[in-house]
Amino acid sequence: MEKKEFKTESKRILDMMINSVYTHREIFLREIISNASDALDKLAYRALTDDSVGLSGDDFRIKITLDKDARTVTVSDNGIGMTAEELENNLGVIAQSGSFRFKNGLDSDKVPDVDIIGQFGVGFYSAFMVSSKVSVVTKAFGSDQAFCWESDGSDGYTVSESTRSGFGTDVIMHLKDDSEEENYSEFLDFYRIRELIKKYSDYIRFPIVMDVPKSRAVESDETDEDGKKKTTYESYTEEETVNSRIPIWKRSREEVPDEDCVKFYKEKYYEHEDPVALIRADVQGLVSYKALLFIPASAPFGYYSRDFEKGLSLYSNGVMIIDKCADLLPDHFRFVKGIVDSDDLSLNISRELLQHDRQLKVIASSLEKRIKRELKNLLENDREKYEKFFTAFGLQLKYGVVNDYGAHKELLSDLLLFRSMNKKAPVTLAEYVAAMPEDQKHIYYACGESAEKIEALPQSERIRDKGFDLLCLTDDVDQFVMEMLGKFEEKDFKSADADDDELVGSDEKEKAEEAEKTSADLLAFVKETLGDSVSAVRISRKLKSHPVCLSSEGGITIEMEKYFATLPGDNKPKADRVLELNAGHEAFAALSAAFENDRDTAAKYARILYSQALLIAGLPLENPTEYSDLVCGLMK
Repeated sequence: MEKKEFKTESKRILDMMINSVYTHREIFLREIISNASDALDKLAYRALTDDSVGLSGDDFRIKITLDKDARTVTVSDNGIGMTAEELENNLGVIAQSGSFRFKNGLDSDKVPDVDIIGQFGVGFYSAFMVSSKVSVVTKAFGSDQAFCWESDGSDGYTVSESTRSGFGTDVIMHLKDDSEEENYSEFLDFYRIRELIKKYSDYIRFPIVMDVPKSRAVESDETDEDGKKKTTYESYTEEETVNSRIPIWKRSREEVPDEDCVKFYKEKYYEHEDPVALIRADVQGLVSYKALLFIPASAPFGYYSRDFEKGLSLYSNGVMIIDKCADLLPDHFRFVKGIVDSDDLSLNISRELLQHDRQLKVIASSLEKRIKRELKNLLENDREKYEKFFTAFGLQLKYGVVNDYGAHKELLSDLLLFRSMNKKAPVTLAEYVAAMPEDQKHIYYACGESAEKIEALPQSERIRDKGFDLLCLTDDVDQFVMEMLGKFEEKDFKSADADDDELVGSDEKEKAEEAEKTSADLLAFVKETLGDSVSAVRISRKLKSHPVCLSSEGGITIEMEKYFATLPGDNKPKADRVLELNAGHEAFAALSAAFENDRDTAAKYARILYSQALLIAGLPLENPTEYSDLVCGLMK
């Protein structure tokens, strides 16, 4: 029997394909099963017009046989089979695709009736990742002669006459011997093979059958002490279909109600809670796809860590291509789980490598809009569910506003919730604006550890007394969110720390300006006492009944400083702190009196007031012991 050379630079291409193209060796089974499915599709298509085929429906099948003694994995089908010439054309030329040629030859109006998976040319050769030799025994439909193609994957192949009882193809993979690095014997284990079928080929539309190992009770001739016959167990095998065949996402709502989709979600993702939202999509357009997406009710462990992997399961014609395709989800919606199935993906020499990302970008853009629409619908029609969702993933939406220099802020701004000081509940920005009095010009907010502490801030008093609402921001990222948003519905965001003439009457403004002038020497003394701890000391226009507060000037706010302090590394940015004093408070009067009569006492008062401002702002004291001694020194 003459050995034939591959018609391309086979060794170089095979080495590249086996060692570089495929990330996981287990992929070989998916490829071989997909090829078998293609062969069945071709014959099923022919059966539509040729009664001599004699097969229909479940008559078509794929059989997988494991032989541990011979170390072989055999994938058999009763599909179209191949002639000797087709063996040469399809297996003798690497990267040639009989399936691709077949589909191109179909009438355009009949193509949708046929699912051709193996359009990618070299999937068959993935078998050599695990095999020392591959034999293909095949008989074409309508032919009396079978042929055997055989190769060790190195430099060539042989084609010889063979025997096969019926039409179809057997791909017999002789597994390599185990080594310290690789355990090829795992592919002789029924449970491992079934796991791979469930993972990659569960939704092939033809039945995949295997001999399933089982056990059953049988009576023994032996008896126990009571004279009863003992029960023993014997092992046997029974042929069963091991794939689900029809994906749940490809079936209509009439066939699969939402309740079944929720059950599928819980089983697939090991969730105990129902999702807060379910998205079913069947899109026909520039790129057609079906999707079944779920918005979880709670964040999984480690969700906000670097180890979390986002992504949707990507399928092509029911065959899983990528378990977690990150390109299908933007980071701000990374919490979404689900499946996308598209027949339009352009795949390269491997189903793992996408030839172009254009199709993925089109699908991802469409999914982003669908997810946004579903969240908006949930917000407007089931507020309780949405607030539960936002508790789990609101932080992700806020990160989405800040990321990419605010590129997504318009998309996400109307999904945000912040706690309202007036309503004692979360509100949207639109709800806040709708409730604003006519004379209110800004959207007010303040940052802190909790809503209770924010409401107690000295800076909040004037806003509350004016009858305006205040958004209480408690997440580290909130200050950056406000800076990035800038405004909402033409209303500027205004921090409670910022000066605002809207909150101060003209008389109070004049008094503050006058106090600033008459207390210039005192303010300079306090600044000199505190040194570089503050960048300025001034009379406050925002304080009403409280003696002191801390604000900032420049691009870094106090809340930003607190956030940067939690990050690793040195040289962390700090705010230019401004100590603000209430000229109408008795504490300022005591400070002024001490400044005139006892500068040492005045210096102590200045340090006490600064320490109090630090505590109110949620910043650590620079010297807690000194502060304690200063306060106790007053208790004489």
